[in-house]
Amino acid sequence: MPPSREEPRGLLDALLSRRYETLEAALAVSGPELAAPIVPASEVAELPDRDVIVELDASAEAPSPAGRRPVRYQLDCTLDDLDDVLAFTAPAPLAVYVQVDDPVLADSALADTARALTEAGHIPGLPTGRAPGAVADFLAVLAHADTGFVARAETASDVLALLSGTAAALSGFDIRDALTAPDADRLGRLIPEAAEALREILLAVEVDDPDEVLDGLRTAGLTPR
Repeated sequence: MPPSREEPRGLLDALLSRRYETLEAALAVSGPELAAPIVPASEVAELPDRDVIVELDASAEAPSPAGRRPVRYQLDCTLDDLDDVLAFTAPAPLAVYVQVDDPVLADSALADTARALTEAGHIPGLPTGRAPGAVADFLAVLAHADTGFVARAETASDVLALLSGTAAALSGFDIRDALTAPDADRLGRLIPEAAEALREILLAVEVDDPDEVLDGLRTAGLTPR
């Protein structure tokens, strides 16, 4: 169950999301640390009672408003297609991962694309593999935006770094240092209101194996409340 509205969201509450090939598989999994599952739009003929994230195909027809809407839509696009995405108004919040093949250009464009997406009212997506300096610039943008962001991660260490970097961006500490040397003890000592503020920025992290990542976070010293 999601946290009560009267109770601040914990650091790990509904943090980890996962992509599923079918809606049936997505609906079979639940847990307090799991965010809404991600399913392809082709698998969602009708939205279920449970919250889901619908992954759009950039080449497919845009979604239309319906009685029940997903938590958000999610889309991967190229840098060349970004202008079209910026002009698009979705019937639910839209998270966008901008894919850039050139690693140098990908790092240099990360903060600028994030700024453009937030100005359009979209949610920036942070891909894996970006350099700490580029991620620090990205987080500096998001700390002053009201959209929040989503991210992809491969390991528990990656998730820990995202939590630490986001906390630093909100508190004025050195973001790059927080990313490269995250302090799990400091994160664990955050007061509930600070954890809630952090999670208003870091909406969810997409991983391949939430159980493995949770085990790693527990080993690092972070535990669900």
